[in-house]
Amino acid sequence: MKKTISHVFDETIIRSYDIRGVYKKTLFLDDAKIIGNVFGLEMDEGSTVNVAYDGRKSSFDLKDNLIYGLLEAGINVNEIGLGPTPLLYFSCYELKADGGIMVTGSHNPKDHNGFKIVKNNSPFFGDDLKRIEKNARKFSINRVKGKLKKINISEDYIKRLFKGFKQKKKINIVWDAGNGAAGKIMKNISSKISGKQEVLFDTIDGDFPNHHPDPSDPENLNFCKKEILEKNLDVGFAFDGDGDRLGVVDDLGRVIPGDKILLLLAQDLLKKKKPLIIGDVKCSQVFFDEIERLGGDVIMSKTGHSHVKNDMKKYKADLAGEMSGHIFFAFNYFGFDDALYASIKFLEILNNNDQKLSKIVDKIPKVFNTPEIRIDCSDEIKFDVINNVIKNLDRYKKKIVDIDGIRVSENNGWWLLRASNTQPALVVRCESLSQKGLDFQKESIKKELLKTMPSLSSKIFS
Repeated sequence: MKKTISHVFDETIIRSYDIRGVYKKTLFLDDAKIIGNVFGLEMDEGSTVNVAYDGRKSSFDLKDNLIYGLLEAGINVNEIGLGPTPLLYFSCYELKADGGIMVTGSHNPKDHNGFKIVKNNSPFFGDDLKRIEKNARKFSINRVKGKLKKINISEDYIKRLFKGFKQKKKINIVWDAGNGAAGKIMKNISSKISGKQEVLFDTIDGDFPNHHPDPSDPENLNFCKKEILEKNLDVGFAFDGDGDRLGVVDDLGRVIPGDKILLLLAQDLLKKKKPLIIGDVKCSQVFFDEIERLGGDVIMSKTGHSHVKNDMKKYKADLAGEMSGHIFFAFNYFGFDDALYASIKFLEILNNNDQKLSKIVDKIPKVFNTPEIRIDCSDEIKFDVINNVIKNLDRYKKKIVDIDGIRVSENNGWWLLRASNTQPALVVRCESLSQKGLDFQKESIKKELLKTMPSLSSKIFS
């Protein structure tokens, strides 16, 4: 007899492009099992799903419950093991799996965790995740239990990372995994590079005892900067908690923003072909202008790894990236975001150039901009704030992009206001060709927020 199952997730954990919550507060072991059940029922009985997990304290138990739910739904599971998200993505292509689920809290605090899902090597997000939430409320299972295999594919993955890379000169590097899931593979990669290699925090530890593994925050790159300056190294690479986001520090100890990382990789690709490249809505206007100036085609995308990955397939792009450090390669690769592969491609730039990285970076046209600024704003109202700003905006003499929040261009600059999809926050960024212009953009966004929610306008640029 079929048993009807009913399950309700905490309303905060189903996000735009993944599932994420606070372990034992909004995200529970039973949620993992139900996700396995319901995702499994989306697929034909006997399909194969690969599962991997990061180094957080909660990941092992969540992984076990997820696998149990998949097996119960008649799905065969390849357990790929502890490692970075790109390893999971790679395994889905290499083993021709029908789906893949990564148990990870990514760059979020250590008590957070969640799931990144792919189906047929395409992102499973947005309406797909809403369907999981809806279907969990009432379902039944009547299938033969699936089979579990444990497979180690790390060596094949590392071999693929180095495909086509032929080192010509020694490159001195500091590598920092931040005790995240990329640590073991990162150390293995570093051992194959000729030159001085300094490896930091490669031991996988879900407490992140040295610093938080989020390379988009410059504070988390201080260890890299210190090593570079003290030991006269050429470059520093830092990875987030699940190894799909890259931070880069140049030989002068300067953090290279995500859009400049992407632009440097794009410039290198433009030497080989006329590519189509995607940048997210937070990227500098310089990025878009330089791609076009050099003869490439460029598209602006919503922020979010699933949105960008979806656009990669939709537009058949060669390369894409986000300010946050997600870099996606489709030219001679698979099209998913892989910080470890991006580090190797970045080394190719240094390998084929006689100049220091700082000199290469300084050739990029200079602009004045703010970092990515986050303003605390509850999940319940953040999208309402955005919609009200859009509704109240005086559109006279302004160029507006509203694919993800709102990006407003005028007077040789722009400002952006969007809702974070991973945190209860609004995200702000401004840019101009001059400091005076930047001040104008900052005042413009403060004025617009003042119309909608004065308490928020006082929290930025204070």
